[in-house]
Amino acid sequence: MNDSYNDNIPLISVVNSDNEDSYNEEEQETIGLNSIKISKDSRRDSIKSNKGRTILIGKKNRTRYAQNVIRNQKYNIITFLPVVLYEQFKFFLNLYFLLVAISQFIPALKIGYLVTYIGPLVFILSVTISKEAYDDLLRKKRDNEENSQKYEILTEDGFKHIPSSKIKVGHLVRIHENQRVPADLLLLRTSNVNGECFIRTDQLDGETDWKLRTALSTTQQLEFDSQLCDYQASVYAEDPHKDIYKFIGTFTSFASDSDSVSTPLNVENTIWANTVLASGTAIGLVIYTGRDTRSVMNTNFPKTKVGKIDWEINRLAKILCIVTFSLALALIAINNFRGIWYISLLRFLIILSSIIPISLRVNLDLGKTYYSYDIMHDKNIPETIVRTSTIPEELGRVEYILSDKTGTLTKNEMELKQIHLGTLSYTTEAMEEIRSNLLMIYENQNEVNMRFKRSKDMANRIKDIVLALAICHNVTPIISEDGKLSYEASSPDEIAIVKWTEEIGMTLIYRDTKKLKLRTPIDTIIEFTILEIFPFTSETKRMGIIVRDDITNEIIFYMKGADSVLSKMVLFNDWLDEECGNMGRKGLRTLVIARKKLTYDVYEEFQKKYDQAKLSVVERNEEMEKVQNTIENDLELLGLTGVEDKLQDNVKPTLELLRNSGIKIWMLTGDKVETASCIAVSSKLVSRNSSIVQFCKIHDLTELKEKLVGLSSMSDSCLVIDGETLQLCLTSCKDLFYETTKNLPAVVCCRCSPTQKADVTKLIKSKINNCVCAIGDGGNDVSMIQSADVGVGIVGKEGKQASLAADFSINQFQFLAPLLLWHGRNSYKRSASLSQFIIHRGLIIAVIQTVFSALYYFAPIALYQGLLLVGYATVFTSGPVFSLVLDKDINFATAMKYPELYKELLKGRSLSFKTFFQWALTSVYQGGIIMTGSILLFEDQFQNIKSITFTALILNELLMVAFEVKTWHKTMILAEVVTLFFYIFSMFYLKTDFDLHFIFTIDFVWKVAAITVVSCLPLYIIKKLKRCISPPKYLRIRD
Repeated sequence: MNDSYNDNIPLISVVNSDNEDSYNEEEQETIGLNSIKISKDSRRDSIKSNKGRTILIGKKNRTRYAQNVIRNQKYNIITFLPVVLYEQFKFFLNLYFLLVAISQFIPALKIGYLVTYIGPLVFILSVTISKEAYDDLLRKKRDNEENSQKYEILTEDGFKHIPSSKIKVGHLVRIHENQRVPADLLLLRTSNVNGECFIRTDQLDGETDWKLRTALSTTQQLEFDSQLCDYQASVYAEDPHKDIYKFIGTFTSFASDSDSVSTPLNVENTIWANTVLASGTAIGLVIYTGRDTRSVMNTNFPKTKVGKIDWEINRLAKILCIVTFSLALALIAINNFRGIWYISLLRFLIILSSIIPISLRVNLDLGKTYYSYDIMHDKNIPETIVRTSTIPEELGRVEYILSDKTGTLTKNEMELKQIHLGTLSYTTEAMEEIRSNLLMIYENQNEVNMRFKRSKDMANRIKDIVLALAICHNVTPIISEDGKLSYEASSPDEIAIVKWTEEIGMTLIYRDTKKLKLRTPIDTIIEFTILEIFPFTSETKRMGIIVRDDITNEIIFYMKGADSVLSKMVLFNDWLDEECGNMGRKGLRTLVIARKKLTYDVYEEFQKKYDQAKLSVVERNEEMEKVQNTIENDLELLGLTGVEDKLQDNVKPTLELLRNSGIKIWMLTGDKVETASCIAVSSKLVSRNSSIVQFCKIHDLTELKEKLVGLSSMSDSCLVIDGETLQLCLTSCKDLFYETTKNLPAVVCCRCSPTQKADVTKLIKSKINNCVCAIGDGGNDVSMIQSADVGVGIVGKEGKQASLAADFSINQFQFLAPLLLWHGRNSYKRSASLSQFIIHRGLIIAVIQTVFSALYYFAPIALYQGLLLVGYATVFTSGPVFSLVLDKDINFATAMKYPELYKELLKGRSLSFKTFFQWALTSVYQGGIIMTGSILLFEDQFQNIKSITFTALILNELLMVAFEVKTWHKTMILAEVVTLFFYIFSMFYLKTDFDLHFIFTIDFVWKVAAITVVSCLPLYIIKKLKRCISPPKYLRIRD
């Protein structure tokens, strides 16, 4: 697509408001056949109040904005090698071997074949670079596919196709059903006559429910799409920002040179990039492209998580470096620093470099890949996805689990269980009575019967609250081709309530931006005109709607929301707070329902002020809220609803299992204190013997500290703390807060914001040596999940955002137990065993070299060189050693039956300085035995010392692997046998290292066997005796 073609596309001119100097003179800009005069003062006021972009139809775009390209590549041609190499050499192991490899280019330091030291490093780097290059090429390919997708652009000559990368701010783009939106658009027209369309936003906010969007009425009313090219209007759009739920703009249409009509724009008029049009077709004006789109601005690139085991091994590598230097220095010192001692020192450092095994990271990475594969193919946890394959071992050392409530511990499947009218309360069993009362009031609405005045009053109250519930929501009815009615909404609570009204006879059958139709129990249709909607937000915690009854012309303001907010707005009553508490203790989510009848004059005055507030460029939301507050008072309380969120399958046994494994569990939720407390008890997060201590609405720091000190002596209590008090703890006394709560069996944090969830996660991470696991299912859990050592996302009703942001994705909370207690335990123990054995493999050959050098007049000469040295760490031992990743000390059933076994891992005994030094002593003993035994038994064959010691070394390592295995797997046996035969056959090829006539003698065989037995048997006996005297817990359980 050439530039000349782009020039022929009518753009909406973009005036950059960032440059005030460009408005020093009055400007006149031509639009179509007319001209619009925009004064300097109005321009300057707009600039001072809020920078943004002003878009005029009919002029070529002269302002450069971000290109509309998708770029997920990590590298480019220039940065690829430097960045990849930096990522590799920031680890001490690789940096050390880089220095060793470089030293081989210095003649005085060169030892043996150059390939011996450069080959392994080049191989590892080649594998890494190739993998990164391949992954990045795949990313580039996907980017190119996305950027080359064709979209329809409206031009003066009709619709033409251009790739998405050529789309610019000001283009008019037509989107078809199920097509991805390529840029942030202002919705101008849809194929629906009402200007409505639905979009799917699951790739943006993770929510699976369809969202309703509305086109501008002025452009929707145009007869033909082509009229947009000549339409005289300007669009003001605020500067791009990350908030996908907010947008401030103004659409100004010009009827003549002097008259203009301004229409406020909000997020309901936009379609953000990366969403999908779910119905019909739509034409939108491009307002943001590329990196300015909400989608890109909300794309987080979290740092690659590195497991604690990797850093622990990195520390051990530094200790090994010190050991290497100490051995080299000792050899030089014992030789009285003779000759050019510093050259000899460097040569010894190179010769003994096998102490730090370069293959360690490769084996660990391969092990992680296997663990990830094992997790994703486990039939006990189907459809589990590993998104971060670098940290499976961290699942085996989780000390804290921070869990969301709704959708995580509960199913997010709502059912209206109770409705309270002040004097009467109806539960599920009494819903038939509500249905009969509602039917009675509609059947007899024109009759007057004073004998049953009391029952009729109650029926009217039921009718009022049912009508309020059927009207006050953002639910859209969808009728399928087979005539089946379903509902779409962003909140499962609202769908549950609308389904309940349908069950008792009041059915929502039609809804658009202006009209709402209900079918009554007697099959009549009642219609309401929607005058204004006040959407629910996490800040306001309420939702309102103003409607006009088309039959009576009565204007009614309905509102529903949290009791903490509406209790201050409704008329005085003596039951609301008490009943909210009662429902909360039953685990129900409460919703207060209220209304207010408005006179025509009151409504007109309110609407006038509200429309003015909508047009405000500065602090629009605040101005609108001020006007809204003028009618949010003296509301008539209609009733209270209680919605149950069902517990996830097997939540109770799962929580008990995790608690018995030594894991502390906290619940972090945005729900109210009563509901969260009840769910904590019903889910067995809090045991029946534990008391609940509540910290709510504490604003005094001294009082808070006193209560925390008092709580420290109540170790069997569960703390329930609200968001306000939690914030005070996090800002003023977080150390005291942690020290007090660390010994409690459970903590429930209520009314938590996403930021607070992340802050709690970071606080606990900073205080413990083990891991913090965060689990959730919604977009509000993403910050907590990304802040944790291990993030687990559940694919739930709220969408996939948490799942996509997590390290591990599961379908149900109950899968967390096998993920931690089985896979986590196996991964950690296997990696600990594998890493320590590889370190042992490097240490033992270094000890043999040290003894050889000491006996050979301290000369810095390598005993093993070339293919022999390379083969030792690869083909001669790698198979059996790596097969340790298949080892398991117990089976799945035992791991799930005895969660106490997991508690042992939290002590860090599998990989510690103690176990490291035990393996180091083992290496010193075996290396010394192999070298000194060879010299003593083969005193006359010193020229064959290389083949003697190397054969004993290989046999020793194969036996040591066998001693480490707890449960034999057929692959382990195969690896041992194949490796042994391969070593024997390699002797025929490596003739310079092996004298075949000498090797195939009885003398050689029995003496090497004797050396191997002496090096291994005592250690095996000690190990068996230790297990008999003090067997490990897993062995006692297994036996």
